[in-house]
Amino acid sequence: MNTLPVFYESIDLAEWNMNIQRFMAGYKEAWESRSPDKFVMLFHEDGKYHNTPFQVQVGRAQLAEYWTRVQLQEDVQLTFEILASQEGTGMAHWHVTYQVASEELFQIWASSTGTGLPDRKPGDPLPRMVLDGVLEASFSSDACREARIWWHSMPEGA
Repeated sequence: MNTLPVFYESIDLAEWNMNIQRFMAGYKEAWESRSPDKFVMLFHEDGKYHNTPFQVQVGRAQLAEYWTRVQLQEDVQLTFEILASQEGTGMAHWHVTYQVASEELFQIWASSTGTGLPDRKPGDPLPRMVLDGVLEASFSSDACREARIWWHSMPEGA
């Protein structure tokens, strides 16, 4: 886990302060590159990530384990807009699309609360997914202490 996201490379870490813009740039890079290492580097050692209001991953080991599911996605494209930013906290709207690359990921998505299984026959191609959400995060110096996301998803074109 020594690989820093690209956006860190030109920064003097002695003068580094994490904020919502930097966090979202790193979040985008971590998701688009499908890298658990880049994802966990955004957080403090004991950082928290609430991927739903009722599930939370705590600490880098749990964060990395959770983020491995993005490796079942291909052609990930994420955009974001900062909604609010002040020292120590921020909020952003994010939108992501990706191609489901495995039946395993499709079943994880399909079993999510509030998600209806689209009509799909055996042998049909796996769908391209669209997710839209909001992220709120709090920061302490160089990393995220806690991030919460609220999101919904559907197959593209549904």
